Amino acid sequence: MRLLFVADGRSPIALNWIQHFLAVGDEVHLASTFACEPDPRLASYHFVPVAFSELKRSGAVAGSAAPLGTTARLRTLMRQWLGPLTLSAAAARLERLVEQIQPELVHAMRIPYEGMLAAAAMRGNQLPLLISVWGNDFTLHAPSTPLMRRSTRRALERASALHADCQRDVRLAQVWGYAAQKPSVVLPGAGGVQREMFYPPPRAVGEPVIINPRGFRAYVNNAAFFKAIPRVLEAQPGARFICPAMQEEPQARQWVGELGIAPSVALLPRQSRPQMAGLFRQARVVVSPSNHDGTPNTLLEALACGCLPVAGDLESIREWITPGENGLLVDPNDPDALAQAILQAASDEALFGRARQTNLELIARRADYHVVMQKAEDFYRAVLSSALDPRMA
Repeated sequence: MRLLFVADGRSPIALNWIQHFLAVGDEVHLASTFACEPDPRLASYHFVPVAFSELKRSGAVAGSAAPLGTTARLRTLMRQWLGPLTLSAAAARLERLVEQIQPELVHAMRIPYEGMLAAAAMRGNQLPLLISVWGNDFTLHAPSTPLMRRSTRRALERASALHADCQRDVRLAQVWGYAAQKPSVVLPGAGGVQREMFYPPPRAVGEPVIINPRGFRAYVNNAAFFKAIPRVLEAQPGARFICPAMQEEPQARQWVGELGIAPSVALLPRQSRPQMAGLFRQARVVVSPSNHDGTPNTLLEALACGCLPVAGDLESIREWITPGENGLLVDPNDPDALAQAILQAASDEALFGRARQTNLELIARRADYHVVMQKAEDFYRAVLSSALDPRMA
């Protein structure tokens, strides 16, 4: 297959997905909305900035495009209000690339702004366009501004096929204009979990080690998470908290200082995927205090490493976690509820053992990378077959 991905080329989610098609020998082209170091196996690489992604500071976490010093919330607001205004110029450039490459299938990974960009660029042709929905595309971004609402609807109306990481987003896609008769598939966003990298330690972790792998994002309530830490330490003075991708966040350092929790908290720089796997194996509890989410890839990876999850009580998370059976779900805005859940996860041996076994089986059954990506490849071919079938025109 000759494939063109429109994606953030720095994103581990996108890279995990793209690498499968490179490995099986497909002709893969990448139009990245952020500057990145391209994989040498790509047939071609192009930088197509949109929504001010060209302003990204060096070393920024994937998804961030605003200068140092702006908060995650402010970065998000800036892009929601002004980002759609940049689509027209970026689409003209992408349209030329599509004409030049002549892909069999274009896959835009995320609605804002990759899906919006691809839909605008492909308005005048009939090439198949597959759009992936990422966790907060509908619940956080789509309703945020009039231009985001319009651009989301246009993207879904142009899409030929849909990939979501939870059933909820297939339902919401139809609310936002995706025709119910068009094909869709539900698969983990990053293609699942590479279990040769993310696996449990030989012995289950007994120490109260808690990891928050979410970094700083507008939809993750890290304020509540940090406020919960002193409450946990009152009951479990030996608890340790690991916070990847937070070392360079001034707000995180400020909270640690103000709350007097520095001896118990490790603010780490951004980690590689193998490093994250090692950290998950050191932890007993994974915390995901998000207000908006699909299926977080870090959550699946933590489950594969034997962590017990404490997550925001969201419809999408309930597709994976049954409270009290294989994890705990709480109000992510309530520091007391978070603290109580963390303490329970750290001390309830029966819950921990039951959840660990259930989650390892769940990941093997529903999220194994090699199985998931074969399903993704099959879905691509089904979409292409439908596009070639005159009865589907």
